[in-house]
Amino acid sequence: MKNWKHAFKLDPNKDITEEEIRRVCESGTDAVIVGGTDGVTFDNVWNLFEQIEPYDVPLVLEISDMEAVVPGFDYYFVPAVLNSKDKTWVLDMQHQAMKLYGDMVEEQLIFSEGYCIVNEEAKAFRKTNCFPVTEEDILAYARLVEQLFPLPIFYLEYSGKKGDTSLIQKVSEELSRTQFFYGGGIQSREEAEEIQGMVDTMIVGNIIYEDFETALQTVPE
Repeated sequence: MKNWKHAFKLDPNKDITEEEIRRVCESGTDAVIVGGTDGVTFDNVWNLFEQIEPYDVPLVLEISDMEAVVPGFDYYFVPAVLNSKDKTWVLDMQHQAMKLYGDMVEEQLIFSEGYCIVNEEAKAFRKTNCFPVTEEDILAYARLVEQLFPLPIFYLEYSGKKGDTSLIQKVSEELSRTQFFYGGGIQSREEAEEIQGMVDTMIVGNIIYEDFETALQTVPE
């Protein structure tokens, strides 16, 4: 996981063809993450899992609903939304995950993500009851997951719009032990290459459903 430079995120509540799934899995991406904000169910996660599982690519379930946890994934990520006003998304989800599945999943396969959701127009921002963040807030959260409450992943989520590259670079400079995930607004190979130079792992999601061929071009050669 530490060596992942690029990952595709597939939403089980969105339509994608079997051929597109094949091309995603054979694109050279380092991992495929299954996760979404709404409409995530056991059935649609299972359906997507069955289609991806035959391919030789690490498969991750990002848990957003405890009733939609499917066994068999290579890794399980549990988000902690750091700028949520609601304790449910900061601590309670993690507690429930360990309560229900902690004795079923090996320690090296389950990870907590320190999420910071920036885009105030994003569904995830509204669903998790986030408050707006400044640059100082974001850098403080990066320091928090790096130093105070060490977490394996810091996920800067712009969800639908491209982030401020100068800020992304500053966040990167705060993190050494913590793996830096970035997601949001990648619309071209050029933008992907710019972001990849500043983060550990770039997550590409929305563009898969908007411009599939361009999405494939975001994978580093």
